Amino acid sequence: MFILLRKEFKVKCPRTIVALLLLLVIVTNVSGKDLVDAIHAVETGGRIGPIRGDNDLALGPLQIHRGCWEDANIGGNYSQCADLEYSKRVFYAYMKRYATKKRLGRIPTNEDMARIWNGGPNGYKKKATVAYWTKVRKEMN
Repeated sequence: MFILLRKEFKVKCPRTIVALLLLLVIVTNVSGKDLVDAIHAVETGGRIGPIRGDNDLALGPLQIHRGCWEDANIGGNYSQCADLEYSKRVFYAYMKRYATKKRLGRIPTNEDMARIWNGGPNGYKKKATVAYWTKVRKEMN
């Protein structure tokens, strides 16, 4: 059956299936919290609602800045970042845009994605985001 499914997907949409499976593998850590939940814990201690941070520049459970929300380009209003599920959609869209094999030259890791979330599109290169990744990794274990 797997072979039949594989052939069927190969004909219909191989890139989409591979991308979705890759995202699932990258963002999920079976030994603990998944990446986005760990980021939520680091950013706001797991709180939900219209939490303001970074001198009132970030909003919601994942502490989303307006520029990040604009880059994610998922529609809606910036104020919706106060909602956890909407914030997660912003996170995944931002990762789809910036945490890519094409941009990084390799398959992005949880570390890459956490550091991009903290430091912007090139955050994975910045020394300033290493401590943030350490906190996220600790939450994942």
